[in-house]
Amino acid sequence: MSTLVKEKPGNLPAELTSFFGRRHEIAEARRLLATSRLVTLAGIGGVGKSRLVLRVAEDSRRAFADGVWFVALGDLQDSELLVETVAGALGLPDQPGLSLVRLLTDHLSTRHTLLVLDNCEHLLGAVADLAQNLLRACPELRILATSREILGVDGERVLKVPPMTAPEPQQTPKLEAMPRYESVALFVARATDALPDFVLTEANCAAVAGICRQLDGLPLAIELAAVRIRAMTAEQILQRLTDRYQLLTVGSRVAPSRQQTLRSCVDWSYELCGPGEQQLWAWLSVFVGGFELDAAEGICPEELVDGFLDSVASLVDKSILVRQECGAVVRFGMVETIGAYGREKLRESGDYSKARRRHLGWYERLVKRVEIEWIGPDQADWVDRFDREQPNLREALTFSMTESVIATDPDVTARMANALWLFWSCRGLLTEARYWMGRCLTGSDTAGAEERVKTLYGDCLLAGMQVQLEEAAALAVECCSLAEQLGHAESLEIANYARGYLALFTGDLAAAVEPFQAALVRARAEGSHPTGTGLQIARSIGGFLGLAIASGLSGDEETAIACHEQVLAITAPRGESTYRAWASWALALTALQAGDTDRATALLKSALPLLRRLKDLVVAGWCLESLAWAAIREDQATRAAVLMGAAETLAQTVGRISVTLPNLLGNHDECEQLTRNALGDRAYGEAFRTGTAMNLDESVAYALGENLTDQPEPAPVASLLTPRETEVARLVAAGHTNKAIASMLVISPRTAQGHVEHVLSKLGFTSRTQIAAWIAENQQDGQP
Repeated sequence: MSTLVKEKPGNLPAELTSFFGRRHEIAEARRLLATSRLVTLAGIGGVGKSRLVLRVAEDSRRAFADGVWFVALGDLQDSELLVETVAGALGLPDQPGLSLVRLLTDHLSTRHTLLVLDNCEHLLGAVADLAQNLLRACPELRILATSREILGVDGERVLKVPPMTAPEPQQTPKLEAMPRYESVALFVARATDALPDFVLTEANCAAVAGICRQLDGLPLAIELAAVRIRAMTAEQILQRLTDRYQLLTVGSRVAPSRQQTLRSCVDWSYELCGPGEQQLWAWLSVFVGGFELDAAEGICPEELVDGFLDSVASLVDKSILVRQECGAVVRFGMVETIGAYGREKLRESGDYSKARRRHLGWYERLVKRVEIEWIGPDQADWVDRFDREQPNLREALTFSMTESVIATDPDVTARMANALWLFWSCRGLLTEARYWMGRCLTGSDTAGAEERVKTLYGDCLLAGMQVQLEEAAALAVECCSLAEQLGHAESLEIANYARGYLALFTGDLAAAVEPFQAALVRARAEGSHPTGTGLQIARSIGGFLGLAIASGLSGDEETAIACHEQVLAITAPRGESTYRAWASWALALTALQAGDTDRATALLKSALPLLRRLKDLVVAGWCLESLAWAAIREDQATRAAVLMGAAETLAQTVGRISVTLPNLLGNHDECEQLTRNALGDRAYGEAFRTGTAMNLDESVAYALGENLTDQPEPAPVASLLTPRETEVARLVAAGHTNKAIASMLVISPRTAQGHVEHVLSKLGFTSRTQIAAWIAENQQDGQP
């Protein structure tokens, strides 16, 4: 039977266009990376650092057992979100009780990983500090960075990225020798993309060589020039470049010559655009991380509406805009050099502040629209849209906190953050949500009290989900106090929800029932359920879910069932997914509490397809774990072990939170013990490892019985343990302590301990004795 070979972990983006040359730079970068733990590819904008770093990273993948991870920083404007961005790229959401810096350090401390940080120059201090701290704490980590300026970290090795090779001045190579010049090969490829009939010939050979020389071999400049082949011959392009350079010779004489060349190229491309295209270029530069057509139309001034689509298409043709298909929609973006040029023009025109206000206004309207439509059939599509729009949302929130905006609309930040809570909580972006809500709560005192109540409630729930109970309690107290002062019906309802969830998070089921009941009575009396905004309906649904959990775990099955039916009555007719799945999970807990495993299993299976569609790893993990509890009660021990392994993988992905409620924590230990007793340690470990090797889709398919059997083949050991972890496992089996292992492998005791913990987790074991037995068994079978 053939065995699938899984690729090493990582997230390197695929190359969408052909790559040319750079053999020397690739070899030198890999040489430096082999001897240094921090290598920075430095050079001017447009020289091709990002493309080069991707190729070096791809060529280096085999050398890093735990993968190569790419972090794009060009769109990140707030250095305080640097760690969040890096952790997100590695798939490390929040972990209760740990800062993201600690989470990131703990994750990388025992892994042989290459971290690629692209476009660091605007976050230089923050990136340097993070890199230095990670390198000190993570002995097997290496970092490959790109920046216009070196990071200045101890031990950093710098590779200056030069322009591409180009023909020498006053000498045109023979036609057959031209392709050996990297810049010529790039020009010909991009010109052919723009005009398929283009061919390098004896007639245009000299002009192409002249273009590449004039542009000093800069990849961005060459690509901008090559696209003009649609409207000009190579000779005409060369002539225009020559004229443009003559005009710019009186510019800054202290700037580097290559910087002047790039500026010249962008200036030239700008003047090739008509007045309307130039203005559109400038206005579209206000976006961060790309945009879609509705957003572009929404922020642009009225005079650009006529012919808008034609102008966008023309900017794509001129390589000012980059077009990318995202599912059923097209998204546009600008490379940073082009965007920075556009923002400069926007400032010169006096429209920069106006454009940012329109940008903020459009994204506030988008957020409010989603708030209204969240409980509906397009929920998954809205989640995908907000995933794509995160850089713009961050930019809008940042601008909303400037003094000029606060002076005219002090509530705008809180309104957006409160509405975005729906998205952040669904995606598990707890730290990001708390960052913005925390800034709202510590910001201007002129913000409205009613919005503050909503923010306090949202932050309270997030703190509770992170098991930061003291903070959650303080937020709940302030929320209730402010609501009492206001006496406003909706605020008092929200305060009761805060009280109820705080009680759930602290394990006081009895104390949770009364505030949930009071809130729901008030909600029905005020008519905010079920006809209000999406956020109001979501709060009511949250109240029913909280009451269902508190009642069901307390033995009041009747109330729990009634709450479940209320949630379905609200969500099912609207085609909503998230809360339907949550409600099914909550009622399944009640069924398990009552011993009705058949009903619990049916409820959990009904939730999983919805969660798979939303890619909700948190609740999907809870459902898989709960299915394992049901399976062991039905004497399906192998199935229980596989499901526990699958739940473990999802839990680690979202921060190792398998269940947030203290009343449920004992169920996991009981299930593991019963399953291990039924199967024996070796069979349990094999089934558990099979589950840990599954992704979300595979886990759900297995749970639903779509394409996997209840007697799965055990995952190959080699696909679970890294070579270093296998080595550590053998030393553990030989009876060595962590300190001895550290000495023998020349690593720190903490790193050795981390390796042992990873071996235990991956194999589903709880003791070193089990590792020793497993090593002995597998050696007999001819494995490690």
